[in-house]
Amino acid sequence: MQLEFSSIDLSKQHAYLEALSQSPQVTSDYSFINLWGWMTVYGLEWAWSENLVWIRQNLPRPMNWAPVGDWKHADWTRIVKPSPESGAGFVRVPEPLVEIWKNFFGQSMTATEDRDQWDYVYDSKELIELPGNRFHKKKNHLNQFKKAYACQYAPITHNIVEQAKAMQNDWCTWRECSSDIELAHENEAIARVLAAWDDLSGVMGGCILVDGRAAAYTVGERLTPDMMVIHFEKGSAEYKGVYQAINQMFLEHQAAGIPWVNREQDIGDEGLRQAKLSYHPVRFLKKFRVVF
Repeated sequence: MQLEFSSIDLSKQHAYLEALSQSPQVTSDYSFINLWGWMTVYGLEWAWSENLVWIRQNLPRPMNWAPVGDWKHADWTRIVKPSPESGAGFVRVPEPLVEIWKNFFGQSMTATEDRDQWDYVYDSKELIELPGNRFHKKKNHLNQFKKAYACQYAPITHNIVEQAKAMQNDWCTWRECSSDIELAHENEAIARVLAAWDDLSGVMGGCILVDGRAAAYTVGERLTPDMMVIHFEKGSAEYKGVYQAINQMFLEHQAAGIPWVNREQDIGDEGLRQAKLSYHPVRFLKKFRVVF
């Protein structure tokens, strides 16, 4: 099947979200906000067929992501099967699609777990209430922050987004993003999302203000009817406990009643992995590499 790829386009955002809603499982990678934010970093493109949206990554090398849409009724006889020369097969393939492909293609495909890309899923009520001994340290840090600083929580709106931009600039100066390629790429993705805030469907966020200045911010969206995803979360080093505070306050104010929270993957970073595990995920959304 020949596909015509083009850059991710805001004008097709709602059509893409409709296709995404047909996917039996939605992982964080495939949210439109994630695609839009990371488009220039990864050279992301998409192509549209009858029932599926195909996603291709061109940087730092060509790779095919899983298609988005109604997997159960797709015509897999016409699947795009990348050759070894055209890339590394498919990456970031959610587990339910791997099972569908196994049943259809049998031994002509090989699937390998990609632990670095698994999404961490949490019970949102636990992250709001921080109950029991498991969350004792987290709750202490949160309470110490609230006691030490006269803070105000504010949902990110058209006006507040400027506060988030200013804080991100300060954070990047402190962390020297210009000398760290991973942080520089993340900063580029954050800048794209914040710049398009008013045009992105379903984007949500919050800031903690101390003395009128942003001390932390978070950016998320409702990924599915029962799951919130957190895309970005930053806090100023000036304030002890600020990360525990923004984590809890955003969910308390804007995600109460949504059962699950997806905090994305750890990309193989050991420090990030330990931080995500410390909040006690209830499950993972597994992803695989697939080669035909």
